[in-house]
Amino acid sequence: MNAVAQVAAGVAALIHVVVWVFESFLMDRPAVHRGVFKLAAKDLPAIRLWSFNVGFYNLFLGGGTVLGLVLLNTGAETAGRTLVLYTCGFMALAGIVLAVSDALALGRPRGTGLTGAVGQFLPPAVTLVAALL
Repeated sequence: MNAVAQVAAGVAALIHVVVWVFESFLMDRPAVHRGVFKLAAKDLPAIRLWSFNVGFYNLFLGGGTVLGLVLLNTGAETAGRTLVLYTCGFMALAGIVLAVSDALALGRPRGTGLTGAVGQFLPPAVTLVAALL
């Protein structure tokens, strides 16, 4: 797997780990729920269980990508490549789902999730495209 694909996968993993921290541990902070996720404080009790759980999905995706990169660079190339491509494919598809749900305005004002969708989609998509080259 070339360097561009590996760097993009690392960026994708980093984004997912940072979002894990936001969703699972920092959601109560106004800078996170209001600034990052565009959520009102009154809605926090309703989304707390969801955000904690989804945060761990992000951790597992990011961690799986990191593990794949480690395997890729320590002699288990097939296993590492497979894991990186799977987790990045998952991330890219989830980014598309987020963009579609934002376009349909599911659960929040339209347009508030587009930045997250691009951030979730773009680095893993670059990984997938660069891995084909």
